[in-house]
Amino acid sequence: MSKLQKSIFEGVATALITPFVNGEVDYIRLGRLIDFQIGRGIDALVITGTTGESSTLSDDEHRDILKFAIEKADGRVPMIAGTGSNDTRHAIDMSKYACDLGYDALLVVTPYYNKATPAGLIKSYTAIADASTKPLILYNVPTRTCCNITLPVYCELAKHERIAAVKEASGNVSAIAELAAECGDLLDIYSGNDDQTLPLLALGGKGVISVVSNIIPTEMTELCRAWFAGDVKKSREIQFKYLGLMKAMFWEVNPIPVKTAAELMGLCSSEMRLPMCQMSHSNREPLKQKLKEYRLI
Repeated sequence: MSKLQKSIFEGVATALITPFVNGEVDYIRLGRLIDFQIGRGIDALVITGTTGESSTLSDDEHRDILKFAIEKADGRVPMIAGTGSNDTRHAIDMSKYACDLGYDALLVVTPYYNKATPAGLIKSYTAIADASTKPLILYNVPTRTCCNITLPVYCELAKHERIAAVKEASGNVSAIAELAAECGDLLDIYSGNDDQTLPLLALGGKGVISVVSNIIPTEMTELCRAWFAGDVKKSREIQFKYLGLMKAMFWEVNPIPVKTAAELMGLCSSEMRLPMCQMSHSNREPLKQKLKEYRLI
């Protein structure tokens, strides 16, 4: 990268679920999940992202989880803190806190509900980056936020020395190809959709921030490592093999399926916070069969 900074990570970062029990954060299970991920070779961890139900956490919980997780990881993998908000001031405060804890980078989602203009996006992200001491990963997921980062906005934000990467979950591969062509030397690109991991790697992407790696961390890291080793055939085989499981993680709104899968695998409870609720029986049973198909249970 021409900004003279190394990539935050290369390969797979798990967007880690947040386990709950009786309405409270289950720190025992959270610690076990962190060990499970690192023990199976994951390249990085994202804490309190969308999959971690960050929007339902109180400020105290958000801070406590970030503190617990980085202490538990103890420098074993790069750690990325989800610090985005629809209130830029709040995002700045949480970002500063994560920086002080020693997180390696920040994952900052576009401001949801507000539907910021392009100028508003540039001003908001610039303010957060100015306040941060660590690199930012912009998170574009318009299906959840009703706010899309367009190519001109990317090109402007890419000029900032601490805006280092993007998690692209728009699903628009053509737009991502244009982003790679125009800003690929300034912004690392990570897939935000598991089923598009290989296509984005082919466009020069650095990896994926993954949901399905909560339950198959080894397999997802193998997919990326095969690609970077030049074994396109093996990478493609893994992508195709687990495509059905990747799709199953979105039979209902994330993180409902992945938390249900985690419970079925004995990793943690599937308890969620409203408005997230338990998976419907009509989907839970097919998901159970899908996990059996992949020999996960």
